[in-house]
Amino acid sequence: MERSGAAGGWVPMCQRVLPAHANHRGELSAGQLLKWMDATACLAAEKHAGVSCVTASMDDIQFEEAARVGQVITIKAKVNRAFKTSMEVGINITVQDVLTNIEKIVSVAYATYVVKPVGPEKIELEPVKLLSAEDHLEHALATERKRIRLGYQEVFQNLMQESNKEETFEEEDTISADLTHVQSIELVQPPHANHHGNTFGGQIMAWMETVASISASRLCRSYPILKSVSMFKFWGPSVVGDRLVFNAIVNNTFQNSVEVGVRVEAYNCEEWIKNQARHINSAYLIFNSMNDKGELLTFPKIKPITKDSVRRYHGAIARTRIRLARKYMLSAKEDKPYDLWEKSNQAYMSYSNIATLTYLAAKTGWEVTSTLNNIKIWTREDGDVLSFKVEMQVKTASHVAFSLLSDFTYCQQWDKHFLTCEVLQAVSEEDKIYYVTSPPPHMSGHQPRDFVILVSRRQPLEPSEPYIVAVKSVTLTSVPLSSEHCRSEILCAGFQIYSDSSSSCRVYYFNQMTSSLTPYLAAGLTGSLNTIEDTALECIKFLELKGSKC
Repeated sequence: MERSGAAGGWVPMCQRVLPAHANHRGELSAGQLLKWMDATACLAAEKHAGVSCVTASMDDIQFEEAARVGQVITIKAKVNRAFKTSMEVGINITVQDVLTNIEKIVSVAYATYVVKPVGPEKIELEPVKLLSAEDHLEHALATERKRIRLGYQEVFQNLMQESNKEETFEEEDTISADLTHVQSIELVQPPHANHHGNTFGGQIMAWMETVASISASRLCRSYPILKSVSMFKFWGPSVVGDRLVFNAIVNNTFQNSVEVGVRVEAYNCEEWIKNQARHINSAYLIFNSMNDKGELLTFPKIKPITKDSVRRYHGAIARTRIRLARKYMLSAKEDKPYDLWEKSNQAYMSYSNIATLTYLAAKTGWEVTSTLNNIKIWTREDGDVLSFKVEMQVKTASHVAFSLLSDFTYCQQWDKHFLTCEVLQAVSEEDKIYYVTSPPPHMSGHQPRDFVILVSRRQPLEPSEPYIVAVKSVTLTSVPLSSEHCRSEILCAGFQIYSDSSSSCRVYYFNQMTSSLTPYLAAGLTGSLNTIEDTALECIKFLELKGSKC
């Protein structure tokens, strides 16, 4: 059965923060906000699906601002992309002060919802109707975020193995984690569930936040404030009449923050008697705490005693590394050259690489500066950042052009500004790190330049989408600076390849750089301004010659 997708657009929810919604500080409680977020996102999912939907997971959430009593919270949600039976829903939360009319961003989050079949027939979702440039952008990046979700566990296990090798714990001024254990039981009643009797995911999240905050308060002797959540994942459903058992315990502390793990198990009447639990949810909540002056308090150290507490202790370290990498890398709209390549951030750096190029390609304000035969050149200035876009009409199949352009060892065959190019690290089939050297510009007193670059390649999921080859500079500790070369950087570069027919395509090359790199304007990576057209012509010849042999 297929369901036709509704037209794109935000589903809004506006709420005035009342005293009943607030905590002791007069701020909107995180649990209440999580319920509102889930309700709004579920409405957006069901608007697209046309059937009932349930929460599958909520990505890492970072709370940037607090909302106070009297202020207005606006939550907007829309489906970014549909994947057969699941959807990514984007959630934007802002707070507005009605007296000053100042509006601030509270959080930007992403959730995954799945359709709940009415009968045995499987429901396949229709694609989202994209109405704006923003819709197209989020639609493209939703695929990258799904890759991160699917690869999270592998990254986590790799970091756990590293952390286990460093099994050292402080002995002085430590507290046993067992002292922070809290258990709470809730009976799911009709107000906690939807019209199908399934417990609202947001209600479960709110209960988890409550029990986690109590656990954290036993450590800080204060009122903890929820700052972020590491991915809510729902492993199974619960329904009206279920008993939900929440177990929360502090896993580790990090100076001014504490991670609390919460496990949720469900029992129906028969399971309750037999003590047969269903694990339906787990999450990790990060709190900090402040004194009356608004200063962050320092948490005491945790000493793991049991084998399970040691596992949780190291798990918290691994999640913190992933969380910090995510927070830094996912701000893809900002230029961040020279990112340090580590296990904790590989997936996010690959995402950032693709996302930064996608954002650059979607920008407006490009000005045509040259048109020659099958080549067009655009430029765009934004402060001291200069960007180039080169369009090439190529008589080669798009998949062939993609294969050739994504292998940078071929670049020397069409770009004279590549002296050498070698693969330093084949991270995966879609991500490789290269070391490139190039000659100095035609000016005296300049050294040859070198680059360490991450090249990320993606194939389209839909015919209307482009092949993508994204490039940016990274830092590898194994490749230090050399006295023989001047280390240079690529803020954002790469190719988007659109298919025109079975034997032709349009290749768009992008390059973004600061004014300090003007002498190194690129059609490849490092060419001079006067040779952009020449290099583009050589690229076309190379692609068509190689393509004719395929």
